[in-house]
Amino acid sequence: MARLGSAGFLRIAAGLLVVQAWLVADAGHTAMALTLSSSAFTPGGKIPSKYTCEGDDVSPPLAFEGAPEGTKSFALIVDDPDAPDPKAPKRVWVHWVVYNLPPETTTLPENASAAGLPKGAVTGVNDSKHTSYDGPCPPIGRHRYFHKLYALDSTLPAKTLTKADIEGAIKGHVLAQAELMGTYQKGDP
Repeated sequence: MARLGSAGFLRIAAGLLVVQAWLVADAGHTAMALTLSSSAFTPGGKIPSKYTCEGDDVSPPLAFEGAPEGTKSFALIVDDPDAPDPKAPKRVWVHWVVYNLPPETTTLPENASAAGLPKGAVTGVNDSKHTSYDGPCPPIGRHRYFHKLYALDSTLPAKTLTKADIEGAIKGHVLAQAELMGTYQKGDP
């Protein structure tokens, strides 16, 4: 095995110092992943009945962080891919659509529509033809409810849009996305 001379050792040490300096310099610029959470339920957990048609039918509190640089707005879509029956789903039912949330937004309070969305935010039309939150109300079985947050490099038209309108408009403008899924079955506490 060849011995490493002092010149070789110095080259390796200098190289390691360069790598270490790069890692330290980059540590402050590493992008944090966009996350979405709720204090009302855990990911994959049961959504409390308070946020459903069997309760107060108000939106759960949501928190998000990690918006990538260049985020100009957020869009939020809440839908249920298990309608009407999880054993034989026929369609995705849209419960809530909110967009043009300002980039500095990090939370939506419980009952956000009534409590007041951030200035500039727009509520779109859900599948009940309402421009508000309609909570879980599954006719049969346990359904999954996906809360999908998109960080966008643009804002959307300030007119009333549907989920399909938003999905078309955000193509090529999504910087990051996060998802929070909760479940509900009628009779859950």
